[in-house]
Amino acid sequence: MTTPEADHSQAPRPEERLEQAVRAAEQALIEYEIAVETFRVEVENFSRLHERKLGPLYARIEELDAQIAEAHAARTGDPEDIRRAEEARAHVLPIPGVEELLNGWMDGHGLFPEATAMLTGQEVRPPERVRPSEEARRRYRELARKAHPDLAQEEGERRRREEFITRVNAAYARGDETLLKELAEEWAAGPVPPERRPSPAEELYARLEWLAQRKELLTLVARELEEGAIAGMLRLAPDDPDALLEEIAGRLRADIEQREAELAGLLGQG
Repeated sequence: MTTPEADHSQAPRPEERLEQAVRAAEQALIEYEIAVETFRVEVENFSRLHERKLGPLYARIEELDAQIAEAHAARTGDPEDIRRAEEARAHVLPIPGVEELLNGWMDGHGLFPEATAMLTGQEVRPPERVRPSEEARRRYRELARKAHPDLAQEEGERRRREEFITRVNAAYARGDETLLKELAEEWAAGPVPPERRPSPAEELYARLEWLAQRKELLTLVARELEEGAIAGMLRLAPDDPDALLEEIAGRLRADIEQREAELAGLLGQG
């Protein structure tokens, strides 16, 4: 026979079912992430294989198309043929004007210091020394007297004051009157009260919401992978994708032979 006290001790906590739901959602998300990542790696590896095997063939076809268009334009002299030839050649050539774009930014030794500074946000040379104004000196002295760490009696308050005085010193070193005024207003407002900690149930609900958002993000990633051309090719031959690539390569080689013969005919007629 159980006592009321024993029944009360065995009663489930209010958050117990919520905790079980969170654990189940976490485990499901882990499995889903593994599946998505596995698929991503598969697509990425096949994409590399696709580029290595077929990339040179596609590049050869583009070059032959440009040569054929140029040969045809040279033979006819038609402005429209010349325009098509120029477009075909522009499609093959790298982006023009790269050297002009980099002029003044880099040389054979790499980026100039000024360019590096702009890209990294660092200064090229030390800043010039600033002489703070009388107003900046006044505000600095007032803040230093009010917020000095030695005035604190508790360790937490001392750390707060040390962090604040560090900001005050940096503003004074730059002679920044506006920032010193803002810091004075911040100090006058007092420390920010600590935020209320969420309850266990609130934390569990927040965790469930994060898990749902994470799954939604992974779903978008998986959808983009599945809708890509590489994934489409994988679906055509899931058991032997290498054979599919070899089949495509054979077709491309046949296209190359056809274009080479066409080009030879055009050049022979010239």
